[in-house]
Amino acid sequence: MAGSTYGRYFTVTTWGESHGPAVGVVVDGCPAGLSLTEEDIQVLMDRRKPGQNKFTTQRKEEDEIQILSGVFEGKTTGTPISMMVKNKDHRSADYSNIMNVYRPGHADYTFDAKYGFRDYRGGGRSSGRETIGRVAAGAIAEKALKEMGITLESRALEIGGVDGADRDALEKYLQAQMAKMDSVGGIVECVIHGVPAGLGDPVFEKMDACLAKAMMSIGAVKGVEIGDGFQVARAVGSQNNDCFEADQNGNVTKKTNHAGGILGGITDGSDIIVRAAFKPTPSIAQEQETVNRQHENVTISIKGRHDPVVVQRAVVVVESMAALTVMDLLLANMHSTMDGIKKFYDK
Repeated sequence: MAGSTYGRYFTVTTWGESHGPAVGVVVDGCPAGLSLTEEDIQVLMDRRKPGQNKFTTQRKEEDEIQILSGVFEGKTTGTPISMMVKNKDHRSADYSNIMNVYRPGHADYTFDAKYGFRDYRGGGRSSGRETIGRVAAGAIAEKALKEMGITLESRALEIGGVDGADRDALEKYLQAQMAKMDSVGGIVECVIHGVPAGLGDPVFEKMDACLAKAMMSIGAVKGVEIGDGFQVARAVGSQNNDCFEADQNGNVTKKTNHAGGILGGITDGSDIIVRAAFKPTPSIAQEQETVNRQHENVTISIKGRHDPVVVQRAVVVVESMAALTVMDLLLANMHSTMDGIKKFYDK
Protein backbone atom coordinates (compact mmCIF):
# COMPACT_ATOMS: atom_id res chain seq x y z
CA MET A 1 0.00 0.00 0.00
CA ALA A 2 1.45 3.33 -1.06
CA GLY A 3 0.44 6.61 0.49
CA SER A 4 1.42 6.03 4.12
CA THR A 5 4.25 8.61 4.09
CA TYR A 6 3.88 12.37 4.58
CA GLY A 7 6.51 15.09 4.10
CA ARG A 8 9.52 15.75 1.90
CA TYR A 9 12.29 16.55 4.40
CA PHE A 10 10.72 15.69 7.75
CA THR A 11 9.05 12.46 6.65
CA VAL A 12 6.51 10.46 8.60
CA THR A 13 5.45 6.89 7.76
CA THR A 14 2.68 5.35 9.86
CA TRP A 15 2.05 1.60 10.07
CA GLY A 16 -0.23 -0.94 11.72
CA GLU A 17 -3.92 -1.80 11.98
CA SER A 18 -6.55 -1.12 14.62
CA HIS A 19 -6.76 -4.77 15.73
CA GLY A 20 -3.21 -5.83 14.92
CA PRO A 21 -0.46 -6.32 17.53
CA ALA A 22 0.61 -2.68 17.42
CA VAL A 23 0.54 0.63 15.57
CA GLY A 24 3.43 2.98 15.07
CA VAL A 25 5.43 5.43 13.03
CA VAL A 26 8.88 6.03 11.59
CA VAL A 27 10.11 9.65 11.51
CA ASP A 28 13.04 10.41 9.22
CA GLY A 29 14.77 13.75 8.78
CA CYS A 30 14.68 14.87 12.40
CA PRO A 31 17.89 16.81 13.09
CA ALA A 32 20.39 15.32 15.53
CA GLY A 33 20.73 16.86 18.99
CA LEU A 34 17.07 17.43 19.87
CA SER A 35 16.35 16.48 23.48
CA LEU A 36 13.66 13.81 23.36
CA THR A 37 12.17 11.28 25.78
CA GLU A 38 9.14 9.03 25.74
CA GLU A 39 7.59 11.32 28.35
CA ASP A 40 7.76 14.23 25.89
CA ILE A 41 5.72 12.26 23.39
CA GLN A 42 3.33 10.76 25.94
CA VAL A 43 1.98 14.21 26.80
CA LEU A 44 0.37 14.46 23.35
CA MET A 45 -0.54 10.77 23.27
CA ASP A 46 -2.61 11.20 26.43
CA ARG A 47 -4.62 13.93 24.74
CA ARG A 48 -5.89 11.55 22.02
CA LYS A 49 -6.23 8.25 23.88
CA PRO A 50 -9.71 6.68 24.22
CA GLY A 51 -11.86 6.33 27.33
CA GLN A 52 -11.32 9.85 28.67
CA ASN A 53 -15.02 10.61 29.15
CA LYS A 54 -18.45 9.16 28.43
CA PHE A 55 -18.55 10.79 25.00
CA THR A 56 -15.55 8.88 23.66
CA THR A 57 -15.08 5.20 22.88
CA GLN A 58 -14.65 3.08 26.00
CA ARG A 59 -11.90 0.99 24.45
CA LYS A 60 -9.32 0.81 27.26
CA GLU A 61 -5.93 1.61 25.80
CA GLU A 62 -3.13 3.31 27.70
CA ASP A 63 -1.42 4.15 24.41
CA GLU A 64 2.03 3.99 26.00
CA ILE A 65 4.67 5.05 23.49
CA GLN A 66 7.92 3.17 23.03
CA ILE A 67 10.89 4.69 21.20
CA LEU A 68 12.69 1.88 19.37
CA SER A 69 15.42 3.79 17.53
CA GLY A 70 16.89 7.17 16.68
CA VAL A 71 17.41 8.41 20.26
CA PHE A 72 20.55 7.90 22.36
CA GLU A 73 21.13 9.25 25.85
CA GLY A 74 18.10 11.53 25.57
CA LYS A 75 19.09 13.11 22.24
CA THR A 76 18.03 12.42 18.67
CA THR A 77 20.82 10.91 16.56
CA GLY A 78 19.69 12.13 13.14
CA THR A 79 18.73 8.59 12.11
CA PRO A 80 15.14 7.32 11.69
CA ILE A 81 13.09 7.46 14.88
CA SER A 82 10.84 4.42 15.16
CA MET A 83 8.01 4.45 17.72
CA MET A 84 5.36 1.91 18.66
CA VAL A 85 2.18 1.56 20.71
CA LYS A 86 0.88 -1.93 21.47
CA ASN A 87 -2.82 -2.68 20.98
CA LYS A 88 -4.14 -4.32 24.13
CA ASP A 89 -7.94 -4.01 24.30
CA HIS A 90 -9.05 -5.01 20.82
CA ARG A 91 -12.22 -7.12 20.56
CA SER A 92 -12.35 -8.40 17.02
CA ALA A 93 -15.49 -10.41 17.77
CA ASP A 94 -17.39 -7.12 18.06
CA TYR A 95 -17.08 -6.80 14.28
CA SER A 96 -18.04 -10.34 13.21
CA ASN A 97 -21.55 -9.21 12.26
CA ILE A 98 -20.22 -6.77 9.65
CA MET A 99 -17.44 -8.84 8.10
CA ASN A 100 -19.42 -9.19 4.84
CA VAL A 101 -21.39 -5.93 5.07
CA TYR A 102 -20.41 -2.44 3.97
CA ARG A 103 -21.03 0.04 6.78
CA PRO A 104 -22.58 3.36 5.66
CA GLY A 105 -20.14 6.24 5.94
CA HIS A 106 -17.10 3.96 6.33
CA ALA A 107 -14.31 2.99 3.94
CA ASP A 108 -15.47 -0.65 3.79
CA TYR A 109 -16.80 -0.54 0.23
CA THR A 110 -14.08 1.67 -1.24
CA PHE A 111 -11.26 -0.30 0.43
CA ASP A 112 -12.75 -3.53 -0.94
CA ALA A 113 -13.14 -1.98 -4.40
CA LYS A 114 -9.48 -0.94 -4.43
CA TYR A 115 -7.74 -3.95 -2.86
CA GLY A 116 -10.23 -6.81 -3.21
CA PHE A 117 -10.30 -7.38 0.54
CA ARG A 118 -10.61 -5.43 3.78
CA ASP A 119 -9.74 -5.81 7.43
CA TYR A 120 -13.20 -5.57 8.96
CA ARG A 121 -11.84 -5.56 12.54
CA GLY A 122 -12.24 -1.93 13.47
CA GLY A 123 -11.43 -0.70 9.99
CA GLY A 124 -7.80 -1.82 9.83
CA ARG A 125 -5.70 0.97 8.31
CA SER A 126 -8.82 3.12 7.95
CA SER A 127 -9.28 3.19 11.73
CA GLY A 128 -8.83 6.27 13.85
CA ARG A 129 -6.06 4.40 15.69
CA GLU A 130 -3.83 5.12 12.70
CA THR A 131 -3.58 8.68 14.05
CA ILE A 132 -1.45 7.44 16.96
CA GLY A 133 1.58 7.57 14.66
CA ARG A 134 0.72 11.08 13.51
CA VAL A 135 0.49 12.33 17.09
CA ALA A 136 3.75 10.68 18.14
CA ALA A 137 5.52 12.26 15.15
CA GLY A 138 3.78 15.57 15.80
CA ALA A 139 5.13 15.61 19.34
CA ILE A 140 8.67 15.51 17.96
CA ALA A 141 7.90 18.27 15.46
CA GLU A 142 6.30 20.42 18.16
CA LYS A 143 9.33 20.09 20.41
CA ALA A 144 11.69 21.06 17.58
CA LEU A 145 9.46 24.00 16.61
CA LYS A 146 9.32 25.24 20.19
CA GLU A 147 13.12 25.59 20.21
CA MET A 148 12.66 27.99 17.29
CA GLY A 149 9.96 30.00 19.06
CA ILE A 150 7.04 28.43 17.15
CA THR A 151 4.09 27.19 19.20
CA LEU A 152 0.69 25.71 18.37
CA GLU A 153 -2.65 26.24 20.08
CA SER A 154 -5.69 24.15 19.14
CA ARG A 155 -9.26 23.72 20.34
CA ALA A 156 -12.65 22.29 19.49
CA LEU A 157 -14.22 25.39 18.00
CA GLU A 158 -17.67 23.84 17.80
CA ILE A 159 -19.32 20.44 18.12
CA GLY A 160 -22.56 19.85 16.30
CA GLY A 161 -23.00 23.61 15.99
CA VAL A 162 -22.55 24.13 19.75
CA ASP A 163 -19.73 26.32 21.08
CA GLY A 164 -16.88 23.98 22.00
CA ALA A 165 -16.19 25.96 25.18
CA ASP A 166 -19.77 25.72 26.51
CA ARG A 167 -19.49 22.54 28.56
CA ASP A 168 -23.05 22.51 29.86
CA ALA A 169 -24.64 23.04 26.46
CA LEU A 170 -22.32 20.48 24.92
CA GLU A 171 -23.12 17.80 27.47
CA LYS A 172 -26.84 18.35 27.05
CA TYR A 173 -26.59 18.20 23.26
CA LEU A 174 -24.35 15.13 23.17
CA GLN A 175 -26.50 13.21 25.65
CA ALA A 176 -29.55 13.94 23.50
CA GLN A 177 -27.81 12.55 20.40
CA MET A 178 -26.56 9.47 22.26
CA ALA A 179 -30.10 8.80 23.46
CA LYS A 180 -31.13 8.72 19.79
CA MET A 181 -28.18 6.41 19.03
CA ASP A 182 -26.74 9.11 16.80
CA SER A 183 -23.40 10.91 16.41
CA VAL A 184 -22.16 14.43 15.68
CA GLY A 185 -19.33 16.24 13.93
CA GLY A 186 -17.60 19.56 14.52
CA ILE A 187 -14.78 21.96 13.77
CA VAL A 188 -11.22 22.01 15.15
CA GLU A 189 -9.17 25.21 14.97
CA CYS A 190 -5.38 25.40 15.19
CA VAL A 191 -3.43 28.65 15.52
CA ILE A 192 0.31 28.54 14.87
CA HIS A 193 2.29 31.33 16.52
CA GLY A 194 5.78 32.54 15.67
CA VAL A 195 6.13 31.25 12.11
CA PRO A 196 8.55 33.52 10.21
CA ALA A 197 7.68 35.09 6.89
CA GLY A 198 8.90 33.25 3.80
CA LEU A 199 7.87 29.60 4.30
CA GLY A 200 6.11 27.78 1.48
CA ASP A 201 6.45 27.88 -2.30
CA PRO A 202 4.33 29.96 -4.70
CA VAL A 203 2.92 27.12 -6.81
CA PHE A 204 2.23 23.51 -5.81
CA GLU A 205 3.94 23.49 -2.41
CA LYS A 206 2.07 26.48 -0.99
CA MET A 207 1.91 26.53 2.80
CA ASP A 208 -1.89 26.58 2.68
CA ALA A 209 -1.95 23.79 0.09
CA CYS A 210 0.31 21.66 2.28
CA LEU A 211 -1.81 22.36 5.35
CA ALA A 212 -4.97 21.50 3.43
CA LYS A 213 -3.50 18.17 2.32
CA ALA A 214 -2.35 17.43 5.87
CA MET A 215 -5.79 18.13 7.30
CA MET A 216 -7.70 16.30 4.58
CA SER A 217 -5.52 13.23 5.15
CA ILE A 218 -7.09 12.87 8.60
CA GLY A 219 -10.00 10.42 8.56
CA ALA A 220 -13.43 12.13 8.83
CA VAL A 221 -12.18 15.58 7.74
CA LYS A 222 -14.40 16.90 4.93
CA GLY A 223 -13.43 20.57 4.78
CA VAL A 224 -10.51 22.91 5.52
CA GLU A 225 -10.37 26.67 6.01
CA ILE A 226 -7.39 29.04 6.18
CA GLY A 227 -8.00 32.42 7.82
CA ASP A 228 -11.48 33.67 6.98
CA GLY A 229 -11.98 30.58 4.83
CA PHE A 230 -15.30 30.35 3.03
CA GLN A 231 -16.34 33.75 4.38
CA VAL A 232 -14.06 35.41 1.79
CA ALA A 233 -16.57 34.43 -0.90
CA ARG A 234 -19.05 36.81 0.74
CA ALA A 235 -16.59 39.66 1.35
CA VAL A 236 -15.38 42.52 -0.88
CA GLY A 237 -11.74 43.38 -1.47
CA SER A 238 -11.67 46.33 0.89
CA GLN A 239 -12.89 44.06 3.69
CA ASN A 240 -10.72 41.05 2.92
CA ASN A 241 -7.36 42.73 2.23
CA ASP A 242 -4.94 42.90 5.17
CA CYS A 243 -3.27 46.31 5.19
CA PHE A 244 0.46 46.38 5.97
CA GLU A 245 2.22 48.70 8.36
CA ALA A 246 5.71 49.07 9.82
CA ASP A 247 6.02 48.87 13.59
CA GLN A 248 8.29 51.10 15.68
CA ASN A 249 11.21 48.77 14.99
CA GLY A 250 10.71 48.86 11.24
CA ASN A 251 9.24 45.35 11.04
CA VAL A 252 6.47 44.66 8.53
CA THR A 253 3.18 43.69 10.20
CA LYS A 254 -0.49 43.54 9.23
CA LYS A 255 -3.40 45.42 10.78
CA THR A 256 -5.71 42.42 10.30
CA ASN A 257 -5.28 38.72 9.49
CA HIS A 258 -8.08 37.68 7.18
CA ALA A 259 -5.53 35.71 5.14
CA GLY A 260 -4.70 33.48 8.10
CA GLY A 261 -0.97 34.16 7.94
CA ILE A 262 -0.42 33.07 4.32
CA LEU A 263 -0.24 35.18 1.14
CA GLY A 264 0.47 33.66 -2.27
CA GLY A 265 1.18 30.35 -0.58
CA ILE A 266 3.98 31.89 1.53
CA THR A 267 3.81 32.74 5.23
CA ASP A 268 3.65 36.46 6.04
CA GLY A 269 4.85 36.30 9.64
CA SER A 270 1.46 36.59 11.35
CA ASP A 271 -0.41 33.76 13.06
CA ILE A 272 -1.40 30.90 10.80
CA ILE A 273 -5.05 29.97 11.36
CA VAL A 274 -6.38 26.67 10.03
CA ARG A 275 -9.69 24.90 10.70
CA ALA A 276 -10.77 21.35 9.90
CA ALA A 277 -14.39 20.22 9.67
CA PHE A 278 -15.09 16.66 10.91
CA LYS A 279 -18.11 14.67 9.80
CA PRO A 280 -20.25 12.80 12.36
CA THR A 281 -18.85 9.44 13.44
CA PRO A 282 -20.31 6.92 10.93
CA SER A 283 -20.62 4.06 13.45
CA ILE A 284 -24.09 4.49 14.96
CA ALA A 285 -26.42 1.99 16.58
CA GLN A 286 -29.44 3.06 14.54
CA GLU A 287 -30.60 0.57 11.93
CA GLN A 288 -29.35 1.60 8.48
CA GLU A 289 -29.77 0.33 4.95
CA THR A 290 -26.74 -0.97 3.08
CA VAL A 291 -25.48 -3.86 0.92
CA ASN A 292 -23.25 -6.86 1.55
CA ARG A 293 -20.30 -8.20 -0.48
CA GLN A 294 -22.75 -10.18 -2.61
CA HIS A 295 -24.44 -6.86 -3.47
CA GLU A 296 -27.64 -7.81 -1.69
CA ASN A 297 -29.70 -5.20 0.12
CA VAL A 298 -29.53 -5.62 3.90
CA THR A 299 -29.94 -3.61 7.08
CA ILE A 300 -27.32 -3.16 9.77
CA SER A 301 -26.98 -1.87 13.33
CA ILE A 302 -23.38 -1.12 14.39
CA LYS A 303 -22.24 -2.73 17.63
CA GLY A 304 -18.96 -2.25 19.47
CA ARG A 305 -17.23 0.67 21.18
CA HIS A 306 -17.27 3.86 19.14
CA ASP A 307 -16.93 7.61 19.66
CA PRO A 308 -20.28 9.41 19.39
CA VAL A 309 -18.08 12.40 18.58
CA VAL A 310 -14.43 12.37 17.48
CA VAL A 311 -13.82 16.12 17.60
CA GLN A 312 -12.43 16.33 21.15
CA ARG A 313 -9.85 13.58 20.54
CA ALA A 314 -9.11 14.93 17.07
CA VAL A 315 -7.89 18.30 18.37
CA VAL A 316 -4.38 16.97 19.00
CA VAL A 317 -4.36 15.18 15.64
CA VAL A 318 -5.03 18.45 13.81
CA GLU A 319 -2.34 20.13 15.89
CA SER A 320 0.14 17.35 15.11
CA MET A 321 -0.45 17.50 11.35
CA ALA A 322 -0.03 21.28 11.43
CA ALA A 323 3.26 20.90 13.32
CA LEU A 324 4.53 18.31 10.83
CA THR A 325 3.69 20.59 7.91
CA VAL A 326 5.46 23.63 9.36
CA MET A 327 8.50 21.57 10.35
CA ASP A 328 8.77 20.10 6.85
CA LEU A 329 8.55 23.49 5.16
CA LEU A 330 11.04 25.02 7.58
CA LEU A 331 13.60 22.44 6.50
CA ALA A 332 12.69 22.96 2.84
CA ASN A 333 13.24 26.69 3.21
CA MET A 334 16.84 26.32 4.38
CA HIS A 335 18.13 26.13 0.79
CA SER A 336 15.79 28.65 -0.83
CA THR A 337 18.52 31.29 -1.32
CA MET A 338 22.26 31.22 -2.03
CA ASP A 339 22.83 33.57 0.90
CA GLY A 340 21.13 31.08 3.19
CA ILE A 341 23.27 28.20 1.96
CA LYS A 342 26.51 30.21 2.24
CA LYS A 343 25.58 31.38 5.72
CA PHE A 344 24.96 27.81 6.82
CA TYR A 345 28.30 26.54 5.51
CA ASP A 346 30.34 29.66 6.27
CA LYS A 347 33.04 28.74 8.78
